[in-house]
Amino acid sequence: MELYDKIVEVMLNKGIFSRPPILNPKSNNHFITNNDYIKRWVGRQRPLNAVEINGLCFNAQKLMVKIVLEMGFGQVTTSKELRQYFQKGSLLCQKQVKTLDAILARDNLPSPKKWESEITNSTTPPFSDRLMLFHVVSLVSSAAGFYGAALSVVQRRDLAVMYARLIGQIGLYAENGINIMIKKGWLEQPPLAEDRKKLANKK
Repeated sequence: MELYDKIVEVMLNKGIFSRPPILNPKSNNHFITNNDYIKRWVGRQRPLNAVEINGLCFNAQKLMVKIVLEMGFGQVTTSKELRQYFQKGSLLCQKQVKTLDAILARDNLPSPKKWESEITNSTTPPFSDRLMLFHVVSLVSSAAGFYGAALSVVQRRDLAVMYARLIGQIGLYAENGINIMIKKGWLEQPPLAEDRKKLANKK
């Protein structure tokens, strides 16, 4: 946490910290009196609430990091298969960022800062192909979890459908990465529960 605080302080000093949208404070509490707040499928949606904005901004920022990482890894890997995989992931994340940005834009809210211009022109791999692929697959897996966390607190049906779609897309991409790891013999199997039926039938 101390390291995180130092990083945020440096980013603030350099003016590169991506701030979330600012909401005007309310003078008193408001209670929901109409179920259109959560049930509307079509037509004009109500404005995003603070929790939904937080989920959209956090997931967009997470995607920004993944885009630059995959662009960078695709630039330095020596494997054609991994290059194609990283490039495919970068394009997928760019599409998903556009989806999140469009929802924020409907309520005139800013999108998080993009980082593509920060990638250097180096083609020297800083890590092995195995480690780079492991990092990307791990990030993709955690991304599905973060989408799930945002999905669990949304109170608009259109956002729930959107998150479910994004989870499906990124889940298929993660599966492709795991298949590459299995093919190359890079995926270590975690401990398994005992197969009780097999043990019981053992002669």
